Amino acid sequence: MENIQKFTPGTKIIIVEDDKFLGGLVSKKLIDEGCVVRHLESGELAQEAVDSDKPDLIFLDLLLPGISGFDVLAELKKHDTSKDIPVIVLSNLGEREDIRRGLDLGATSFLIKASMTVDSIVSEASRILRARR
Repeated sequence: MENIQKFTPGTKIIIVEDDKFLGGLVSKKLIDEGCVVRHLESGELAQEAVDSDKPDLIFLDLLLPGISGFDVLAELKKHDTSKDIPVIVLSNLGEREDIRRGLDLGATSFLIKASMTVDSIVSEASRILRARR
């Protein structure tokens, strides 16, 4: 069976996730797939990192120390430099209101951590980026 490439080599992804273990697992898998990954453990530096790195996709946790992921998402979608970058919310918040709020703020996709594997998280990123090509 042929190994199908999930990502264009050099695809840039920013992960905003305070859980070092999960962030590390997702980062490693994406790097193994040929992506360039930057992992931030809080939302305060997200806009600055996005402006300097110009990522192709952002993973964003909602429950972060300091500024919430909802606030980070709202800020990202206000700026011309980041408003069109797909954002995948990756959160333990799974209430209908939380999901709706994330999508209303501009998230492309909303994944609930407890129901996802690392492979399924990476596959969702690949699916979204392929759809944008």
